[in-house]
Amino acid sequence: MRSIARLLLMLGSLLLTACAVGPAYQAPADPSPVAFRIPHPEASETADLLWWQSFNDPALDRLIELAVSNNLDVQIAAARIDEFAARVGLARSAGLPQVGYGVGATRNWLSREIAPGSTPGIDRTSDAFEAALNLSWELDLWGRIRQSRVAAQGEFEASIEQRNALVLSLVSNVAQSYIQLLSLDAQLKVARNRVNARQETLDLFMLQLEEGVLSELEVAQVRSEFERTRAAIPALEREIATLENALSVLLGRPPGVIERGRTLQTLNAPSLPGGLPSDLLVQRPDIRAAERQLVSANARIGVAMAERFPRISLTGLLGQASDDLSNLTSSSANFGQVNAGLIGPIFAGGAINAQIEAAKASEQAAALNYEAVVLTALREAEDALVIRATTFEEAEAQQRRLTALEDYLKFAEMRYDNGYSSYLAVLDAERTLFDAELLTLQVRAAALASVIGIYKAFGGGWVTEVQSSLSGE
Repeated sequence: MRSIARLLLMLGSLLLTACAVGPAYQAPADPSPVAFRIPHPEASETADLLWWQSFNDPALDRLIELAVSNNLDVQIAAARIDEFAARVGLARSAGLPQVGYGVGATRNWLSREIAPGSTPGIDRTSDAFEAALNLSWELDLWGRIRQSRVAAQGEFEASIEQRNALVLSLVSNVAQSYIQLLSLDAQLKVARNRVNARQETLDLFMLQLEEGVLSELEVAQVRSEFERTRAAIPALEREIATLENALSVLLGRPPGVIERGRTLQTLNAPSLPGGLPSDLLVQRPDIRAAERQLVSANARIGVAMAERFPRISLTGLLGQASDDLSNLTSSSANFGQVNAGLIGPIFAGGAINAQIEAAKASEQAAALNYEAVVLTALREAEDALVIRATTFEEAEAQQRRLTALEDYLKFAEMRYDNGYSSYLAVLDAERTLFDAELLTLQVRAAALASVIGIYKAFGGGWVTEVQSSLSGE
């Protein structure tokens, strides 16, 4: 017993002086720039709002709720989180004592051919019964198990951020697709109204042609514009159907019709997130995921380097054994064993060095991936700010142009009615106005979507809040 106590004392002192091998992790620098191209006021609390509710459209709210709850990619990501959580538990268990049990019963028969001199009538059978507990524990002197646990934890946290990135993209895509759908609805309504108006004009011109008032040239011009406008309808209907199908898949359901609420013209624009230059980029889940992957890759180097050193393990066995089942619980049936073992590599053919180099290369790739993700995030943030500023200016300019073209059509019709010009001027004004009406709707949709692009580019606290508030987690 004294020798066992001395052994345990020695192993305990080794644990106290143990250290983890491998490079210490150094967190990357803050990715946020000093300032962006487009200045912005401080109001960082707006970045944490469920911004789509500012559109004040219950139909959009329901679509986003359905998407977060039912989207298959998000569900796959949730399953991956569970997988990596289990791997963390597996890595943690490797550093704890492992206790098991074993129960067995054996019956042996002796052969007379092997023992030919055995006395006839003697029982040639024998029984053995055994019940035991076994203990094994690897002493993590070089930090191999601890580094494995750090690596697993990093992968687990990265999987959470990857799901957050999916939610960010999903919510943004649903909102932008919905706005695009409302824009197509509005364009289709304009096209149908124009077709109806030009149908009436064409019918009138056909009557005048029959009466000899108009020439075939003038009627052909009217018919040409009528068919041009009518051709826009199936194209818009096709876009609506394909967009509804794509949006249905985002909602995790078969393709079908999408519910609408407000019209594009009555949709409110969300307020902009503030504090953009200084603090919001660090809330992007893809940046956080890349940083957690870097933590994991760094820890894997320590795991590989620890393979150079011996593994020290402590094992024990305690049980009862007897040739008679009734005596199995007696004190005389006790047996036990305590072992301390050390195993280590002498020659591995370069395998350990190769593992270390592979882990270092993986860590370098993770570091470069982090830089690439940050650069992409900075570009997307800059683009989102520029797009938002310019599209709203474009929308205002396009609205002014639309007003001028409405006046142009009105004056062209007055000149034609008074005989000062041909109907060709009216057709030209109608054609230009129709194109401008469609473009105005497209630009307004782009302006509303540009605000969504800012929330998508900068992330924000809403990304983590949306899952608990909408999916009941």
